[in-house]
Amino acid sequence: MKRHDLGRTGIRVPALAMGAASLGSIYHPVSQDEADATVAAALECELNYFDVAPYYGLTTAETALGKALKGFDRKSYTLATKIGRYGDQDWDFSADATKRSIEASLGRLGTDHIDVIQCHDIEYGNLDQLRNEALPTLRKLKEEGVVRFVGITGYRLDIIEKVALDEKVDTVMAYCTYTLQDRRLAPVAERLAAAGIGVLNASPLGMGLLTTRGAPSWHPGNERVFELVAAAARLCTLAGTDISELAMRFALTTGDRHGIATTVVGTANARNVRENARWADSAPDADLLGQVEAILAPVMDAGWDVLPGNGGKAGG
Repeated sequence: MKRHDLGRTGIRVPALAMGAASLGSIYHPVSQDEADATVAAALECELNYFDVAPYYGLTTAETALGKALKGFDRKSYTLATKIGRYGDQDWDFSADATKRSIEASLGRLGTDHIDVIQCHDIEYGNLDQLRNEALPTLRKLKEEGVVRFVGITGYRLDIIEKVALDEKVDTVMAYCTYTLQDRRLAPVAERLAAAGIGVLNASPLGMGLLTTRGAPSWHPGNERVFELVAAAARLCTLAGTDISELAMRFALTTGDRHGIATTVVGTANARNVRENARWADSAPDADLLGQVEAILAPVMDAGWDVLPGNGGKAGG
């Protein structure tokens, strides 16, 4: 597994990181035995960066991850969680909420420190509160050793880039913006990396868009994107492969060219972990990639508007 520097943190991250949201049974029920097997498979495949949040499964993902990591050497993995988002429409970047959230996360995760603490989906919250309360609180906790590094996550690249550079955060995680169909993160990641900020790419399958099943009913994208991605998926099937595999290979093997340190992929299945790890080591078929890019050209880099109330299940 290739590894890259996460900005100036000193952390070396694998090209593929383990997103633990699915452990919270957000898509289907996941037993603790399944969570344990998934986490063990991730560590076996050298995927030792785990990303989670209180919002995922409304705290159940953190609890499941904490139990699954019990017994493993704390120095053998990097643990990232979040503050600020606690429900589909519930953001709170106040100092008090930040302190309470971190204390609760430490308990659920069974640890005395968090390696990377991130302010979750910041564009939906109160940015003044984020700047004046959450970030100063996190910096104080960093001085105390409770957290090691401070980051932000979101979808609106203009907002997260400005906040990241203004506030000199350690990491940025953006979702659904470096995929087969949307590559707007690339130039932003290059600028952030040049400033010493570690960049993480989440949701390389576009929250289910780049799959044979297609986008789920709650997906905020538009019908033209859905239509052309479906055509690209059919082409991949005819070629004897799956659009998900092509999308994963693309994101995992090209992101580092643009300063992306790692790609965060969620699963609650040990077999999927091993398959994803295998895909991280080989580039996509160049001819098939070119054909798919030709189909997607009319909607390349087409995202969606982030407006109050349309957050739904989106989130990095």
